[in-house]
Amino acid sequence: MKIPGPSVLVAVLALSACRAPEPPPKDEPPKPQATAAQTQLRDTIQEPLDKARGVQDSVQAAVDRQRAEIDADTH
Repeated sequence: MKIPGPSVLVAVLALSACRAPEPPPKDEPPKPQATAAQTQLRDTIQEPLDKARGVQDSVQAAVDRQRAEIDADTH
């Protein structure tokens, strides 16, 4: 029987060195990494969305008033 060659020995050593990375500690959450520019971008995007939500509430109130008027006229 022949003894395994050096390539097999290297392969075994390389594979034995492979292992899963250690998970980060779970007792402290990761720190936010947002910069001022990212925060400003988020606020710039969020502003028109908030404005649209406000307009939606106004439109819904007008629709409700109009329906109430129509119901009052037909009954």
